[in-house]
Amino acid sequence: MEDAFFGISPYHVLLVGCGLVIILAFWFPRFLRDREPSSSGLLILGGLAVFGILPGVPEVFSPMERTGFWELASEFAVIAALFGTGMRLDKIVGKGLWAPTIRLLVIAMPLCIAAVFALGYALGLTAAGAILLAAVLAPTDPVLAADVQVGPPGEGGEHPIRYALTTEAGLNDGLAFPFVYLALFVGTLGLNPGDWGWEWFSLYLVYKIAVGGLAGVAAGWVLGRVIFHMPRHNPLSDGGTGVIALAGLLFTYGMTELIEGYGFIAAFVMGLTLRRVEVEHEYHTRLHAFSEALEQAVTAILLVLFGGALPVLLPYLSWQHALIGVALIFVIRPAFGMLSLIGTVMPMKHRGVVAFYGVRGIGSIYYLAYAAGSLDFVNEGDLWAAIAFTIVLSTLVHGFSAGSVVHAVTRTEKREAAPG
Repeated sequence: MEDAFFGISPYHVLLVGCGLVIILAFWFPRFLRDREPSSSGLLILGGLAVFGILPGVPEVFSPMERTGFWELASEFAVIAALFGTGMRLDKIVGKGLWAPTIRLLVIAMPLCIAAVFALGYALGLTAAGAILLAAVLAPTDPVLAADVQVGPPGEGGEHPIRYALTTEAGLNDGLAFPFVYLALFVGTLGLNPGDWGWEWFSLYLVYKIAVGGLAGVAAGWVLGRVIFHMPRHNPLSDGGTGVIALAGLLFTYGMTELIEGYGFIAAFVMGLTLRRVEVEHEYHTRLHAFSEALEQAVTAILLVLFGGALPVLLPYLSWQHALIGVALIFVIRPAFGMLSLIGTVMPMKHRGVVAFYGVRGIGSIYYLAYAAGSLDFVNEGDLWAAIAFTIVLSTLVHGFSAGSVVHAVTRTEKREAAPG
């Protein structure tokens, strides 16, 4: 018993390391910046240090060996972020308001998928692996893009740059799913669309997207009535806890998946619809704060664990995989983002910012974990290495610059527009 009393538990060592890294990641950047820091890159680097330096920690949480853990944990982080993203939007109606978003989704996203597929296939990936990599890296991330998104409910000042990036991140996570299924079809049945084309198009492209949107509208409207109008003499909005946001999110996501819709789309649309019920009510701020706290807590732990897993993943990294990540961040997304925004009222400077800041992150982890749990891919190690490199590159390049650049652009315009 005496020896056991002084025993060191690897689990408790991990808790100490995670807690210390998270504190430092949010605290240290404040010496360099006056605004809320972007901590994602520091969390990943801190996780690398915890598992690489701190003695007594458990084995790393390798995504290739613990696929189920990474799928479920990243799934929750993404749906919480999507719900909060929908709730943030103070307005959803206005001339040309959604034009940049639609162009980014309909033009830029498919072109980015095609370009990454072509590059991956040319550099040695199988057809299924190249399609999956393109689909996994397609969505911009609602979890790690807080620095470029609009503020909490009721804050106002929704600059076109922030609005476009926020709404794009809210919708393209769900819209990437058909291409993940496309990779699964090709990996299972081959490249002949005659064997699977109609099923993929009708069910995975049309039906699931439509059901996700409709389920989100229905759930948001019903939950809004429950919170703000029932019972009339004592509604939840008069003092209810923000945990109702979690309950509504879990119900909406689970029910949508049960009826074969895309739950990611439903989560965003539910938040968007719920906000339209008593749009100015302060209770929306409480709901958003609760969901944001959940999202940030899960994301912080995930990024520390992801950083710890890098030494397991990076041995699979080749120059070809690194080239794909570099090309996506610095060439493919900026070029097709700019192309898609031609014809909008956005000034050239705004287009450049929106085109460049397509943050990659937790959503990519979820999609690859989901696909790897559904089918054994020949290139699985290569795929994990490629997305790990791209996520790290994105968190460092985008994470450390996005807040400052977007803030500088919007602040300069406000100053120029001020009277006198």
